[in-house]
Amino acid sequence: MKPLLEVHQLTKSFEGRPVVRGISFEVAAGEIVGLLGPNGAGKTTTLQMLVGLTSPTSGSIRVDGLDLAHQREAILSRINFSSTYVSLPYALTVQENLEVFARLYGVRDRRGAIERVLEALDLGTMRDRLTRELSSGQQTRLHLAKALINEPKLLILDEPTASLDPDVADRIRTLLTERSRSTGMSILMTSHNLAEVERMVDRLVFLQAGEIVAEGTPESILRAHDAPDLESFYLRVARGGSSRSDEES
Repeated sequence: MKPLLEVHQLTKSFEGRPVVRGISFEVAAGEIVGLLGPNGAGKTTTLQMLVGLTSPTSGSIRVDGLDLAHQREAILSRINFSSTYVSLPYALTVQENLEVFARLYGVRDRRGAIERVLEALDLGTMRDRLTRELSSGQQTRLHLAKALINEPKLLILDEPTASLDPDVADRIRTLLTERSRSTGMSILMTSHNLAEVERMVDRLVFLQAGEIVAEGTPESILRAHDAPDLESFYLRVARGGSSRSDEES
């Protein structure tokens, strides 16, 4: 499959301290990839570079054949991002927030797009409520609605089902997986919910201390590193090792 996202030798340093250390990976069209790693591994910084919130120290990012460093506006119109750690304007209603972002992304049929995401995320009855009045779970769903408003080619998700009730989280996972399969939308996601990751992803990229320590399908990673399950391997990475020999040394 042709890569939609191409990350090559990406690095980021803050005041001379390297946070992301020359990572390279790809996400194909229609593929769901999990970006995993313990806190401090470099996941958030990587996502911030991918959506243009911070500039790489070196390396390149290409989306749909375009270079982010030189064609930023064209790329940002083709991607979207959802994170429960980013706040939407609290003084706007649900519908007003969606209208603002539909305009920002240049959505042509704004009314139709808003109705589709309100229905998909079960937010129709909340359209006139102020964002500050929403529960944390409802705000998570609004973030996802915003992220789908422009029908992105690449959807970047940071903890997409945080704060959601289990039944709602299950519906969201189904929605995202089916949307990816039916439209060819690529998804790059982080999550600490390993059951969610196993259910959704085609491949995994594991980060530790700003470097990729494992990459592949969940099954191939477990075989290569002689791990019984994803949780065991995750804990091994969090302790600083990515193989059985690392663990035993």
